[in-house]
Amino acid sequence: MPNLFPAFERQEVVVHSPRHVRSFAELEGDELAATAIAWAARAEAARAEGFDYLHALVNEGRAAGASLLHSHSQLVWLREAPPAVAGEADGGLRELLHRARETELEVTRHADVSAFCHPAGRLPYEIVIAADEQLAPWPDGATLVVALEVLRDTVQRLRRVEGSVPWNAWLHHGRDWHVELVPRLATLAGIELGAGIYVNTVAPEVAAAALRSAES
Repeated sequence: MPNLFPAFERQEVVVHSPRHVRSFAELEGDELAATAIAWAARAEAARAEGFDYLHALVNEGRAAGASLLHSHSQLVWLREAPPAVAGEADGGLRELLHRARETELEVTRHADVSAFCHPAGRLPYEIVIAADEQLAPWPDGATLVVALEVLRDTVQRLRRVEGSVPWNAWLHHGRDWHVELVPRLATLAGIELGAGIYVNTVAPEVAAAALRSAES
C-alpha cells in the first residue's frame, strides 16, 4: 500500500502478516515467502515505470525509525541507484565472503545463503547476508525467500543475545545482491557523523561467536 507520509516520489509499505506480529523474528515461512513475492513484484513494476532501483528496507523499533508496531517493510522507488550502490567496489562482496570464511565470522546458513558478521562493521553485530555463488544484481525468487529466512534467524539470535533491540535492514542490489542488517546498539556521534569513522565496541569475531551460540 502507499506510504501515508512519503519522503520520496514513490514509497510503499508491505505488511508482513495479517497476524499482529511486532517483530520480523516472529514471521512464519509462508509470510516470508509472501514478502519476497511482494518485493519482487513491486521491483518489476518500478522498472516498468522508469524507476531503476527499488530500495527494500525494514526498520524495527522506534530508535531505528519505525513508526508502526506491526512488522512491515518499506519500498522506496528511485530513478537511479543510490550513492551506496553506485559507489560500490567491483568484487567487494566476494572479498567480504572470503574474509568471513577465513576469520570464522559466519553466524548461520540456510542452503547456500549465509549470514556473517561484517569484518569492519559500523556498529556492533552488523551482519551481511549473501549467497555463496549466486552473485547477481537481484536474487531469484527462491533465493530471496531463503535470504529472508536467514534474516529472521539472525534477528532471533540477536534477540537472545541482546534482547529486543532496534535494527535496520535492507536489500542492496547492484553488481551483487546482499542483505545488510545493522542493529542500533550504539549512538552515532560526532566522530561517526562528522568524520565518517565508526567506533565499533564489539569485535566481529566476538559478535559472531555470541550469535552462533544463541540457537533455540
